[in-house]
Formats: sequence, C-alpha cells, structure tokens
Amino acid sequence: MSNVEAELSILWPALVAGILVVLSHVPLGQQVLSRGIVFIDLAIAQVAGLGVIAAHTFGLAAGGWSAQVAAAAAALAGALLLTWTEHKRPEVQEALIGILFVLASTAQILILANDPHGGEDLKDLLAGQILWVTPQQLLHGALVTLVFLLAWFRFRMHLGRVGFYIIFALVVTISVQLVGVYLVFTTLIVPAVATYRYPERRQLPLGYLLALASYVIGLVLSAVFDLPSSPVIVWAMALVGLSVHFGGRHSPQSDGALGAASTTPSPPPVPPRNQTTPRMSDPGNTRADSSPGIAADNLP
Repeated sequence: MSNVEAELSILWPALVAGILVVLSHVPLGQQVLSRGIVFIDLAIAQVAGLGVIAAHTFGLAAGGWSAQVAAAAAALAGALLLTWTEHKRPEVQEALIGILFVLASTAQILILANDPHGGEDLKDLLAGQILWVTPQQLLHGALVTLVFLLAWFRFRMHLGRVGFYIIFALVVTISVQLVGVYLVFTTLIVPAVATYRYPERRQLPLGYLLALASYVIGLVLSAVFDLPSSPVIVWAMALVGLSVHFGGRHSPQSDGALGAASTTPSPPPVPPRNQTTPRMSDPGNTRADSSPGIAADNLP
C-alpha cells in the first residue's frame, strides 16, 4: 500500500465523521445564535462527556451502547435542567449555562483525579480523535443524524422549547465522541456567525459549504504538515468563516427594516396651533379672534 493510499484510508472516515457533524450542527447553530444561547453547546457537550467518563469509570465499553445511553442520559438531564432555567430565570440563562459548563468540566477532573490516563482522556474529549473514529461510532452517528434531519426539516415547528433541548442533547452526545468538544462548538457557531449577514435563504447552504470545505482543507493540511487534525480544522473554519462573513454586505435584518420603512406611509402634517385665540375666561381680553365666525359675532 502506497503512502497516499494509507493517508486516504485514515482521512476518509474522519471526513465522514465531519460530514455527519456538519449536517446536524449547521442548522442547530443558526437556531442557537438566534436564541442568544451560544455557549449551550459547550455546556451540553461537557455534560455528555461527563457521562462518557462516568461510564468508562464504571467499566462500560467506551464505544458500546451502554456508554452511549449513559452519555445521552447525562446530556438529557443537562438539557432538561436548562429548559427549566430558561422558563424560570430567562434573564440569566446564559450565565447559568456557563455555570453548568464549569461544574461539568470540574466534575470530569474530579472523576479522573486518580486515573493515570486521566489527562489523556480529557485531551481526547476536548480535542477529539477524529482520525481514529471507528465504524461503530460512524454507524451511531449516522443513525442519530438521520433522525435529526427528519425531525428538524419536517417537524421543527412542533418541537417547542423542550423538544429543541432534547434533540440538541442527543446530537451533541454523539458528535462530541466523534470530533471532540472544540470541533463541535466550532462547527455549531462559526458557520452561523459567518453567514448571518446574508439573506436568510442563503444562510444554510453557505453554512454547509463553509463547514464542509473547512473539514476538507483542515484534514488535508494536517496530513501534509503532520499536525493534529482537530486544531487545524478549527483554524481553517475560522479563517474561511471570516472571509465568508466579510463577503456578506447586506444584513437581512437591516434590509427588512429598510423595506418596512419605505412602505410605511408618513403621517399627515399637524396644522400649527392658532396662537391668537383669546382665552374665554379672561373678560378683559377684547382682542378680535382670527376666526371669521368669532369676528362676525364681535361686530356691532
């Protein structure tokens, strides 16, 4: 087997994993950005990672269904908690998301404190091991992505707040094990931020193209220069997203506001108030009013 074939045999599963993450996270990212809960992805990803680490600590196989159930249960618990806080304390929802992120992150450190490989496990969780995804992980990811695409593009309007958080938690549970926390957050937020100034009908296609191109560029560069794939993909997506962002010159919000302003008729001018009308309560005021009717009454 030549070097090129060996590289391709490693890169194509990583590219498939990236495609699965892109298909679900680009539309989710647009929704997250519009809701103003940008850091929810980091929090739910860390909670899902906490479930994976806890399952591994209790002896469950990392790639098995039992570990997936543990990770999904943890992520769902975090998602339902955030659903409750969004209803009860909406004014501090972003701060509560940050607190959940910190608690989940420190809980991971505490669980792995006495594990000699704990540092490596945390690194894998954050940066991911996209080059070493297994066929079983890809199968899990494909099934969850298929369910997501069906639910999102057919029944999105009926999901509601609880449904959104549940489907978000399930998707992040799988994606964080495929590509790591950093790439999950980058794929969620960068395409949404890069395309929000474009017309709404172009945002999703542009986001998909941006993210897919970034994964291809990052994987190729990491193979050519022998660099870690996940950080290279993150930087590639950031740079591509920056160029796409500055290419969008018209904000749909501003266009809508301008259109509304141009079609709204201006109110009729208010006639000036008559300054010479006498006060009727002043008996000493004998100045004639400018109104013809009053002037006629004053005639002898």
